[in-house]
Formats: sequence, C-alpha cells, structure tokens
Amino acid sequence: MLQIVIIINGRGGVGKDTLCSFAGKKYRVTNISAITPIKEIAHQYGWNGEKDSKSRKFLADLKKTFIEYNDLPFQYLMTEYRRFLHSSNQILFVHIREGEEIDKFKNYVKIPCITLLIRRNLVKDWGNPSDDDVENYNYDHVYDNNEPLTAAERYFCMFLQKIVFTFIGTGEENE
Repeated sequence: MLQIVIIINGRGGVGKDTLCSFAGKKYRVTNISAITPIKEIAHQYGWNGEKDSKSRKFLADLKKTFIEYNDLPFQYLMTEYRRFLHSSNQILFVHIREGEEIDKFKNYVKIPCITLLIRRNLVKDWGNPSDDDVENYNYDHVYDNNEPLTAAERYFCMFLQKIVFTFIGTGEENE
C-alpha cells in the first residue's frame, strides 16, 4: 500500500486545511499539526481559538518555548506518524512552520516524504517569524492557491495526483 508524508506549510490564511480536506475526498488522509499540543495547552489557560496576529504570536512563542524545553511538538508528530504507519491511510499531511523543525521531522520519516509550500495572493504578515518566514525554506513543491473555491478542489487534486503518481511510478511504495 502506498503511504506518503507531505509536510505542508504556508502563511496563515492560504487555505492549507481546505486543500487537505479536498485531498481527503480522493485519498485516505490523516492531517496533523505541530501546533496541536500547544493549542491544547493554550486553550486550558484562556486562549479561545482566535486566529488574530496577537494569538498567532502567542502560539508561536509558546511553541518555541516547548521546543526548547522538551520538544513537545516533535514528540507529538512522531506519535501521530507512527499511528499513521499502522493505519490504512495513504497521505499524512504534517503542518510544520519552521524550517529547522521541518528538517528534524523529515530526517525521521522512513517512507516517501516531500515538502509542499502553499501560497496565495493577498495574504498579510502576521508579526511572528513562524508565520512570516515560511517562504525561507527550499520546498520540493509549491502550489499557488489562487483559484476560486469552486475550482480549487479540482486543481489541487490534479496537482496532488501528479505528486502521488511520481511515487507509484518510481516504485517507492512502502509495504
């Protein structure tokens, strides 16, 4: 069975989760994020899910603190990655912002793994390096998500199919 890891990144508001949802209509998908355990902790102490600049900076700073303290985001991702390997799902989307964290995770993945940057016109700066510096990394693939929502699903699934076919065609399936 083909399983592939796609480390997906992009500034806030470019539609990453929407694109992953579209992929889930065609493939069996698991969608995880390095920020998940940080959001859970922040939620316990007053963060209510806001996605404004102040909240995004708070979460980025808290994530950085946990990376330095006990590498919680990476440990969470590794647990979810191992769970994915034992599932029947085909694609694991892993949301990671920081380039050094992308490399850290990618170095532990033992199945086909690519990096994907999602871009979109008219996206603002968020005032923190985790969001604003996402394009300062050398990605394997870049997808410009500028189509209207009614066409985005078709275009992204065609783009994704080419990536998946690359691994099927080269025999890089894992058993």
